[in-house]
Amino acid sequence: MSLTSAVAIYFVVWWLVLFMVLPWGYRTQAEVGEITPGTEPSAPSRFPMLRVALVTSAVAAVVFAGIYALLTSGIGFDDIPFVRDL
Repeated sequence: MSLTSAVAIYFVVWWLVLFMVLPWGYRTQAEVGEITPGTEPSAPSRFPMLRVALVTSAVAAVVFAGIYALLTSGIGFDDIPFVRDL
C-alpha cells in the first residue's frame, strides 16, 4: 500500500469515525439549564472540540490499523468460505 493510499484511507476512516464520536457526551443547553437567548434549546452548551478530535484520531487509528492488517495480510475474497461453497 502506498503512502498516498494509506493517507486517503485514514482520512475517510477519520471522517466516518468523527460522525460516530460527535454525540458522545453531548449536553444540550436545555439539559444544562443555560439557554442563550436567540439559540435553540437543543444547541450544545459547550462543544469540546479538542476532546472530539483526539478521540476521533485514536479510534480512527485503531480502525485503520485493522484495515491495514487485512489489506497487507494477503487475505482476499477467495479465501472466505461462502455458504454456496460448503
